[in-house]
Amino acid sequence: MRPLPAAFAKLGLAVLADLLLHLPLRYEDETRITPIDDLRPGYLQQVQGVVTHCSVQYKPRKQLVVRIADQRGELSLRFLHFYASQAAQFATGNVIRAIGEVRSSLLGDEMVHPRYRVVNEETALPDSLTPIYPAAAGVSQTLLRKYIAQVLERGDLVDTLPESLRRTYALADFAGSVLTVHRPPPDTSLAALSSRQHAAWQRIKFDELLAQQLSLRLARQSRRALGAPEIPAVSALAERLLGGLPFALTAAQQRVWSDIKRDMWASYPMQRLLQGDVGSGKTVVAALAAAQAMDAGYQVAFMAPTEILAEQHYHKLRSWFEPLGVGVVWLAGSLSKKNRDLALAQLQSGEARLAAGTHALFQSQIEFSRLGLAVIDEQHRFGVAQRLALRQKGVQPHQLMMSATPIPRTLAMSYYADLDVSVIDELPPGRSPITTKLLSENRRQQLVNTIRAQCQAGAQAYWVCPLIEESEKLQLQTAINTQAALQAALPAMRVGLIHGRMKPAEKTAMMAAFAAGEVNLLVATTVIEVGVDVPNATLMVIEHAERMGLAQLHQLRGRVGRGTGKSTCVLLYQQPLSELARARLKVIFECADGFAIASEDLKLRGPGEFLGARQSGAPMLRFADLTTDANLLESAQAAALEMLESYPAETAAHLARWLGSRQEYVKA
Repeated sequence: MRPLPAAFAKLGLAVLADLLLHLPLRYEDETRITPIDDLRPGYLQQVQGVVTHCSVQYKPRKQLVVRIADQRGELSLRFLHFYASQAAQFATGNVIRAIGEVRSSLLGDEMVHPRYRVVNEETALPDSLTPIYPAAAGVSQTLLRKYIAQVLERGDLVDTLPESLRRTYALADFAGSVLTVHRPPPDTSLAALSSRQHAAWQRIKFDELLAQQLSLRLARQSRRALGAPEIPAVSALAERLLGGLPFALTAAQQRVWSDIKRDMWASYPMQRLLQGDVGSGKTVVAALAAAQAMDAGYQVAFMAPTEILAEQHYHKLRSWFEPLGVGVVWLAGSLSKKNRDLALAQLQSGEARLAAGTHALFQSQIEFSRLGLAVIDEQHRFGVAQRLALRQKGVQPHQLMMSATPIPRTLAMSYYADLDVSVIDELPPGRSPITTKLLSENRRQQLVNTIRAQCQAGAQAYWVCPLIEESEKLQLQTAINTQAALQAALPAMRVGLIHGRMKPAEKTAMMAAFAAGEVNLLVATTVIEVGVDVPNATLMVIEHAERMGLAQLHQLRGRVGRGTGKSTCVLLYQQPLSELARARLKVIFECADGFAIASEDLKLRGPGEFLGARQSGAPMLRFADLTTDANLLESAQAAALEMLESYPAETAAHLARWLGSRQEYVKA
């Protein structure tokens, strides 16, 4: 077989074998002819008729109009874009076979830009449904079908699943499934194919989920083969830190800390994901783990994705550890050269045992003396390569990843199958519930009056805007203009402003002023989405809430309700609302449970957007759907364990078929 044309690379097709799993998006039924008077508007159907008329019309715009007729009726074919040579194909008396959607017009039924070809009365119909593949510029459907036909005839269709597993999970055979998906017989249910519930599609999706499970479990096995610091679970420093806290740990915090202590005492690197809703107390658990590592003579890196969040961690860790005689160094891109060099020297010598910072912590020039634990907050914002770079700073340090975006069960079973997961599923006592309100843009003045009254009573408020600069296309209020308008409307209040393009020192100063109560109302972009903790802030206004995702809305809402005062989150929206926006606002209004919100978010957005940068380099699912294929995922998870234990050759063949060159991820 010939090598693939270069243009196929646009579709991620590198070798001929890749075409086997380049599966159709949908199908067209060219196996039957529908009589013209039986055509149903809105459906894709095929007709055949003799040309009775062909002309170029110039009003209201230039177009080619063709009339065809069969024994039972007439139909117009209308082409708004055409070549002069096309008119010759529609000579009176020619037989045309056309496929498209019929619609009604003032002049009768018509198809606009149907696919067509000139045939004769004896031209045979295809013997299978016509697949429509994902295509790209320079890669036509005709070319794809030609190469895929070669692979189906001569490619490797050997089944990689043992017969016993196929029987256990009632799966169709691989070769038959692939042939059915590429070339469905005419009697195949289009509905079952389109919804991917056909037995052939079920087998394809199972195999994909199985490949994902196998790759992640092999990654987990390879990490467990590496040596790591064995850090004792008993720690005097951790007990001193715990004794100095002004609060007691919740039962959930104690449970997950026990998980972490057990992991860090093992001889292989911990890879644990600590998840919990906003305000559940993940940071203090991570600090206890840090104390345990430092007590055993190791260094700890505490990394966050934004400088605001990283600096907040830095100040909190300092307040906890400096009274215990442990210094904390700060590392971020905004540091002066002098302070940066000093921090680097302290890390390299081992004088600094705890470092807090941004992605600056894993740059190549930074060397730790004895890194034993890396804590990564909001881990989904970091790519695989970035986390690996930090891990390489030590002799396989333990990793604790934290996320305030709860991960739905099916997502944890699939994309996070290589990690151990702990959940803090209760909030600390004393946290006040947050009331969520929906408010239309035309009630803006009423909202400003509410803010005035609350700030006069001593409370503070956030006002979040999604953009910094004017955009004619989106026509959104900007943070800059909003701050000016609110300051004019509230002259007795101090209205601050913070956004991502400010210098780090300016952002730090503004957040410090807000935390100190010197700023009554803080106008911000979503830069304050994660981690900002001001207990006196009891009102959150989110402007253009209809344009934000569920996870982001929930994170922003979590910036209030951090103290004992009654807190409110106002979702300010603009009409008209799209169906998706209406669905999002309904969920966030009715639900305060982060896990329930995350499940709805997964349904609305899909895993690709939900996961963000975490999956850089990881095999994404192309065919399986975590919201509808949970049963297949559970079966694939069980089958992966059996394959790894009993069928090593079949495991290797399965991964080679599904991941190919992407198997590098298995080694990550």
